[in-house]
Amino acid sequence: MGAVQVLSSGLSGVSGFAYGHQRYRLQRTPYTTWSGQTSVARLGTLGLGSEGLFISSPSSPFGSIRKKRLSKKLISRRLTAKMADQGEKSTSDVTSGYMIYQPILEDGIFRFDCSANDRDTAYPSLSFINSKDRETPIMGHKVPLYRPTFECLFGQQIVKFELPAGTSFYGTGEVGGQLERTGKRIFTWNTDAWGYGPETTSLYQSHPWVLAILPNGEALGVLADTTRRCEIDLRKESRIQFVAPSPYPVITFGPFSSPTAVLISLSHAIGSTFMPPKWSLGYHQCRWSYDSDKRVLEDRFPDPKSLVNDLHHSGFKAIWMLDPGIKDEAGYFVYDSGSKSDVWIQKANGRPFVGEVWPGPCVFPDYTQSKVRSWWAQLVKDFVSNGVDGIWNDMNEPAVFKSVTKTMPESNIHMGDDEFGGSQNHSYYHNVYGMLMARSTFEGMKLANENKRPFVLTRAGFIGSQRFAATWTGDNLSTWEHLHMSISMVLQLGLSGQPLSGPDIGGFAGNATPKLFGRWMGIGAMFPFCRGHSEINTVDHEPWSFGEEENNEVMECEEVCRLALKRRYRLMPYIYTLFYMAHKMGTPVATPTFFADPQDPSLRKLENSFLLGSIFVYASTMPNQRPDKLDCTLPKGIWVRFDFDDSHPDLPALYLQGGSIIPLGPPHQHLGETNPIDDLSLLVALDEDGKAEGVIFEDEGDGYGFTRGEYLLTHYVAELQASVVTLRVSEIEGLWKRPKRQLHVQLLLGGGSMLDLWGMDGELLQITMPSEQELYKLVSASEKQYRTRLETAKCIPDMEEVSGKKGAELSRTPIELRSGYWSLKIVPWIGGRIISMTHLPSGMQWLHSRVDINGYEEFSGTEFRSAGFSEEYSVIERNLEHAGENESILLEGDIGGGLVLQRQIHIPKHNPKVVQIDSSIIARKVGAGSGGFSRLVCLRVHPMFTLLHPTESFVSFTAIDGSKHEVWPESGEQFYEGNILPNGEWMLIDKCLGLGLVNRFNVNEAFKCLIHWGTGTVNLELWSENRPVSEQSPLRICHEYEVIGIP
Repeated sequence: MGAVQVLSSGLSGVSGFAYGHQRYRLQRTPYTTWSGQTSVARLGTLGLGSEGLFISSPSSPFGSIRKKRLSKKLISRRLTAKMADQGEKSTSDVTSGYMIYQPILEDGIFRFDCSANDRDTAYPSLSFINSKDRETPIMGHKVPLYRPTFECLFGQQIVKFELPAGTSFYGTGEVGGQLERTGKRIFTWNTDAWGYGPETTSLYQSHPWVLAILPNGEALGVLADTTRRCEIDLRKESRIQFVAPSPYPVITFGPFSSPTAVLISLSHAIGSTFMPPKWSLGYHQCRWSYDSDKRVLEDRFPDPKSLVNDLHHSGFKAIWMLDPGIKDEAGYFVYDSGSKSDVWIQKANGRPFVGEVWPGPCVFPDYTQSKVRSWWAQLVKDFVSNGVDGIWNDMNEPAVFKSVTKTMPESNIHMGDDEFGGSQNHSYYHNVYGMLMARSTFEGMKLANENKRPFVLTRAGFIGSQRFAATWTGDNLSTWEHLHMSISMVLQLGLSGQPLSGPDIGGFAGNATPKLFGRWMGIGAMFPFCRGHSEINTVDHEPWSFGEEENNEVMECEEVCRLALKRRYRLMPYIYTLFYMAHKMGTPVATPTFFADPQDPSLRKLENSFLLGSIFVYASTMPNQRPDKLDCTLPKGIWVRFDFDDSHPDLPALYLQGGSIIPLGPPHQHLGETNPIDDLSLLVALDEDGKAEGVIFEDEGDGYGFTRGEYLLTHYVAELQASVVTLRVSEIEGLWKRPKRQLHVQLLLGGGSMLDLWGMDGELLQITMPSEQELYKLVSASEKQYRTRLETAKCIPDMEEVSGKKGAELSRTPIELRSGYWSLKIVPWIGGRIISMTHLPSGMQWLHSRVDINGYEEFSGTEFRSAGFSEEYSVIERNLEHAGENESILLEGDIGGGLVLQRQIHIPKHNPKVVQIDSSIIARKVGAGSGGFSRLVCLRVHPMFTLLHPTESFVSFTAIDGSKHEVWPESGEQFYEGNILPNGEWMLIDKCLGLGLVNRFNVNEAFKCLIHWGTGTVNLELWSENRPVSEQSPLRICHEYEVIGIP
């Protein structure tokens, strides 16, 4: 398997490097993962043995990066012109026009600047392997095919590329939502985005990069090479627009003949992925709340070194978590050491910044300094001596609790190296903080053992992070929407230079149903990085946790997980080879379907299929749709279906591209069991010309011997001539001798049928093709066997629906209300909350939450989360634009004492720009003994809105007495009532976007208003009067929302 992730927060201060400082001292459950007798026994049931309990972590095989020294004169000029918070103006006298260009690095790569002066004063590149490559022009005769325009306005540089109609957009790094990005806008600002959604505009990583596929199938890559907050606006068809503080250069790659060629060219600038240790490509299992080695070996880590030794003995690897926040506590050796060496990020007044994270008050290392990276690397080196196999860097956006921005102030100071841009405010270094931490961690692991490849897993990153670390897609949700979205997210990261990524299989937050988990495992087992991970207080999300032994039959979900993981281990020789090629050449590992034929526009928006090298993976991400019942859209050419006698309605269908040979291995229990003399299988699919080729890379699976030639790279070719297919070795590389092993050749014929031949690897092997009649019989028999296997397989039961009272609709599946202006998602379940409110013209998601907390809620009392918050709601009435009717839904929840809380949400046909909400507390069965009146109740409307730009957002209103108010985040919590109550309207304004969310209400119904600023959120609450209700006197608040432009 892959890795058990023991989230012990090593460097976080409390856990630290000394195990006497475990995180649980602060009642914070350490992240451990499973291992031990019970868990290992269940792995046996899965048919997986004991390889996979890794206590996971991130790493990367990359050495220290050479410092680039800048002249003192140039540094001085830069610091004078562009300290991060001084609202820098364009250094150019020109305010608009075409950008100037020069060729750099290699043929087809161009650098664009607004002026020669801007070129000279631009900050160093933190994305390039070597910043000097960006500064050094080369001789070239080509000119760029597409030349951008620019405009400098109020210190912002706006760059636009106009491309041909029919151009498709991809990339932009770690983003939710659709695969093809036309119509979307995002902001590069690394953000702790727990429970993000498809419209969330800033996630954990920043990649100011767009991959454009032109109508003719050629591809162009565009990089805005700035570390600052950058808006990537793709809302206008065939136009790319970047907006960021000026000046910054823009780099283009191509157009080249294919998107793969663009990604290879990009890797020459920003570097390719580190070569991962082979074990890290296995399955990883992690959970926040493996809080003891009793659960890991199934006691709070009294002896971590012994725990790791036990895991290693069972075939598992251990990955341990290190957060950047170091507990601000004199006497704690990490804090004392760092303070002595002056390594902490400073406030503007020169004192160390202290922010709260898991250990409590913390200080933060300034990784922009080489001395700090060395200090951290030495601590990591000592930490690894405990038997740590990998390190996981979490919370490194950096995330800070109890801060409206979710991070540290932008005015904080980093004393950065000259090669990075020198001393700058946090706004300059924010987006690269996670990458620099990962680099420091990687270097520390390499110091610990030069004969081991580091494995670092990082949550935050920047374009270029792939040189140091793998990544995952953050704190996702256990929903079908997030399952579907995980495919596009993994692909977008790959299209942005980061091939080693994957989601938390089954979802991090929430409880996955068996069907959701099984489907997700089937798809996730084919992702480059494969890990299950869930948060505390959720149901168990291990592969075996949904199964029970009944009459010696394994339950369906567990069986699907077993089959899925066996697939991954059979494909491991191929996956490892793909990563060698990615490391060596910069080629992608997993790609969208259209990579098979970039000229075919019908493939460009496919989101339920992808390519793993030459394997086409076709999956269903809908609960009621089986892959075998859907029409599969294949690219043109030959695609031959195959399986491992494991086809199942809840597993993806697999096809091999004609012309391909891929290597397979035995389904080992863990990768430590592999042996060079294991039987090797080759799966062969001939192309239209009867030919095929493929390659396998083999080495020790760890260490750096491969850089000295200690490996074997074998090229195989197959060719059909006169009814005989001949397979031979065409080329070899490396110093390794070929192992004496058997070779199993499987020639795919179609319909899942194949011809088998056994021989010795390295020898020429020949397979005689059957006659047409025999071939027809083989294919027919195989197709019949395939259909029978699918029809007789036990599907994972559908347990999505929750039974409601009196047959009312009650489900965790969101219902969407939609107009040309709004998309709302409402969950008719606990709380009946609105979990998403997206304004479509602007692309702004004003509200986003999980299904069981936050979002738009309503309470029935002045107490926070009083009745109404956790009650079951059912759908009473539902009209989703039938025959031109309004989009509307009526929900009702029983809040006890004969009362119901009723809410109607609708988008009126005559005014689709607004969302109207009519809420009431109604007396239904109030006893006569109470005089027909209920208990004292208050209708409290409690929406939690998301702040994209917390420091640039405020609430504005005019009060009943005519006074004008602007309420900013630093005001905390404020009540408004009486004459200072908003006069029927208040507005949440985002100055950066130039947008305002207007909330209009009836002042005769709302007696009090509350503004509460949270971490990256704000609540705008409306309170009714506080009184009993009867059948004749309900409490009611009617209000509406509309988005307007702010000049």
